[in-house]
Amino acid sequence: MVQAGHAHRKRRREFLQFMNETGRRVRTGNRNPRDPGQLLHPQTQQDRWLKRHRNVHFHFTPTHASWLNQVETWFSILWRQSLRGASFQSPRQVRQAIDHFIAAYNEQAEPFEWRKAEVHPSRLKQSYADLCK
Repeated sequence: MVQAGHAHRKRRREFLQFMNETGRRVRTGNRNPRDPGQLLHPQTQQDRWLKRHRNVHFHFTPTHASWLNQVETWFSILWRQSLRGASFQSPRQVRQAIDHFIAAYNEQAEPFEWRKAEVHPSRLKQSYADLCK
């Protein structure tokens, strides 16, 4: 299930407000029935807030972690099915379009099935020119 939040600023305060709202939705059962888990898995530093929210588990991942490609896949779906070719008169209209798409998407949402392709090791390249071959 996709949860969205809109804020004019991107500070700790706004992030914690979003996390608190998401936590309330999970506790009250306002979530996708196809999603069996009730744990939240955001990415940030541990602190006092995290100690008070035992159902939240933080995962630290490298910037190019392959499973993050799933997030990029979802944003691609949002772009193709909702935003591409649209004309908006204000940021508010963009937010409304995103929220409308998420509500419709969540009706049929299912987890992405991640499959790691087989990786074939290769020798390290000796120079930049070798990378272009």
